Order: sequence, then C-alpha cells, then structure tokens
Amino acid sequence: MLQLDHIVVASLTLEEGVAHVERCLGVIVPPGGEHPSMGTHNHVMSLGDGIYLEIISPNPKVQPTRPRWFGLDGSELLAQLKLAPRLITWVARVPDLRAALQTIPEAGEAVRASRGSLSWLISVPAGGAMPFDGAFPTLIQWPDGPHPSGRMVDLGCRLRRLDVAHPHADLIGGRLSSNFEDRRVTLVHENRMRLRAEIMTPTGLRELI
Repeated sequence: MLQLDHIVVASLTLEEGVAHVERCLGVIVPPGGEHPSMGTHNHVMSLGDGIYLEIISPNPKVQPTRPRWFGLDGSELLAQLKLAPRLITWVARVPDLRAALQTIPEAGEAVRASRGSLSWLISVPAGGAMPFDGAFPTLIQWPDGPHPSGRMVDLGCRLRRLDVAHPHADLIGGRLSSNFEDRRVTLVHENRMRLRAEIMTPTGLRELI
C-alpha cells in the first residue's frame, strides 16, 4: 500500500520558494539540506501525521551525477518556474520500492538518494521527468525507524486536502485504486495538470498552489 508522504514545491532558487510558501501559508519554512547526486537542495517542515512539505530547487553549486529528479532539468518546467514557484507533485511512501515498481512501472526506477546522513530509495524515471507531469506520485522508501518528518520543525500547519488535476485523472486513479487510499487526496479531471493544497495554519485555512 502507498501512503501519502510529502508534497513538493519547486522554484528556481530556494529564496523564491520560501517566499512563495510564506505568501501562501504565512510561515517561513526552515532549511533542510543538499542532495549531492541530484544537484538540488531543499527546505522542509512537518505537516503532522507523518507527512511534510518540501521546497526544492536546483543547487547552482553542485553538478548532478544524473538528470535531476522532479523534472528540474526540463525546459518546460523551468520556464514555468521563471514565472513563479509552484506545487509540482506529491510523494507516496512504500515499504518495498522495488516490489512496488513491479506493479507500478510508471513511477520509474529505484534510485539511491541522500541528504546528510539520511539515505533512502526513490523512484525516478529515465531522464528525471515526472510521470503524468507530476500528477502521478513519486514513490519513496525510507529506512526502518521513525519517519524523517518527526525531526522536522513543526510550525503548526496541517494538510487538509490535496487536489490533483490532470487530463488523464481517470487513468491515474485506475492505476492507484488498488494501492492508495487517502481521503485528503482527490483526483480531478481538467485540461491541464494542476495541484492545489488546502492547509490549516496558525492563521486559518490557506491555499498552496
């Protein structure tokens, strides 16, 4: 079974991503760390219930050893991020990533990634692009033990709803129907891919896009 793990905001720079989330949610997400093999770095905060929010961007100081994950080398996404940071995808955790990829091949291949002393497996399609433009979840397998979100700063924000819109929402839902169930996540048919999160914050219910 898949479980909601985190949601991902991408930006051209971390400063822009942090400012975007502050405008949307009224909180400042603290630094996370670097992903050397992917040439990215991030800021993270807990959303409670074993999930979290990640702000990620290319790290200009690090040359990746492979195409960056989350489509961050793609010209189309980079053009969109020049206009504004945005919520680009969601991530679901599994107990055995390689076994999950046998039944969900759209997610890509299992890749080892790290941030500081933490190491995990994550699904990355060839070339780094996201399946279904990010509407289909990236899959992640954490090492045994407490979930990493337990060590992240908790600013009192909680995810209430995640709308995932895509022209092929029915197809995505069909592929996930036997593996994923979370009432907070709703698949919506629209002509373009779009993510929208409703998050309860210390100042009330806010929207992150």
